[in-house]
Amino acid sequence: MSGSRAVAPAVTTPRLGLPNLGFGLGLRSPHFPAWLRDGSRSDWIEAISENFMDSRGRPRRLLRELAEQRPVVLHGVALSIGSTDPLDLAYLAALDDLAREVDAPYVSDHLCWTGVGGEVSHDLLPIPRTEEALRHVVGRVGEVQDRLQRRLVLENPSRYLDFKASTLDEPSFLAAVAEEADCGILLDLNNVVVTCRNEGSDPQAFVAALPVERIVQVHVAGHVDLGTHLLDTHDAPVPDQVLGLLRELLERAPELPVLLEWDAQLPTLAELDDELDRVRAAARGETVAASPLERSRSHEGGAPVPQPWPVMTPHWDAPREPDA
Repeated sequence: MSGSRAVAPAVTTPRLGLPNLGFGLGLRSPHFPAWLRDGSRSDWIEAISENFMDSRGRPRRLLRELAEQRPVVLHGVALSIGSTDPLDLAYLAALDDLAREVDAPYVSDHLCWTGVGGEVSHDLLPIPRTEEALRHVVGRVGEVQDRLQRRLVLENPSRYLDFKASTLDEPSFLAAVAEEADCGILLDLNNVVVTCRNEGSDPQAFVAALPVERIVQVHVAGHVDLGTHLLDTHDAPVPDQVLGLLRELLERAPELPVLLEWDAQLPTLAELDDELDRVRAAARGETVAASPLERSRSHEGGAPVPQPWPVMTPHWDAPREPDA
C-alpha cells in the first residue's frame, strides 16, 4: 500500500494479555481513497464491525489489505448486550467470521441495549444499574465470549438521563461486569466527561474508581457544549479536559492503546493524523496548543441551538459503501 509504513510487532501487556497497540484512528469510508493512496501515521485501526460484516466487496477487501499493514480491532454498535431479546446468533457468526479474517486481537461493543422485541432504535441506550441487570449482562457476555473465542471489551456510552431504579453507580456497575464476566473495559474518556457533566459528578473520580487492570483500550473524542448539557457528537478536536484525564490514566497504565474517534464533519485523513499527533503529545505530558481543527459548532457564527432531546450520533457509516 503506497505511503503506509510497517508497524513494529505489538508488545504484550498485563491488560488481560492483550497487546499494546499504540495510537490509532477509526476507519471511515470517506477516507478509503486516502488510506489506499497515502496511508496514515496511526499505529492501528478500529473498524466498525457492522460496516464490514455483510460486505464481500470493496470495503471488506480494503479492510483485509489494511489488516496486513497494522492491527485491526473491531468495534460494534449493534450487539445490544443489555437487551432482553435473545442474542442474535447470525450476527455473532458474521462477527466471528470477520474477526478471524482480520485476526482481530479482540472485539468491542457498548454496555447498552439498542432495541427490544425485534425493533432496533439505532441508539446506544443506557442500562438500569441493578443487581438483576448485572446478572443478565454477565451471562450474555459469557455466551458471546464463548462463541467468539475472543475477549469482549465493553465501552461506557454517554448518558443524558438515569434510571430511578439504579442501585449501583456507573463505575461500580462497569467494574462488576468486567470482573464477573472476565471481560475488558473500553474506557471512553469523552463519554465520561459528557456523562459526568450531565449528571453533575466528578469525571476524575469516575476513572479512578475503575479497575485499571481491566481497561484494555481508551477512546478520546470531542463533544458539543449546549449550555444545559454536553452532547456526544464525536465531531470536534479532543478538549483539554479529556486530554487531562488521558494523561492521568496513562500515569497509572502507560501501555494502554488510545483511539481517536471522529464520526461527523470529517476532516481529511492527514488532518486526523495531525490531531492524533496532538493526542500523542498530550499523553506524553507535553503542553499542547489548540487544535487547528477547532471550529465553532455554531455554523457561521450563530449560537448553538439546544436540542429538545439529545440524539446520539450513529457510529456506523450511512449509506453503506457499495460492494462492487
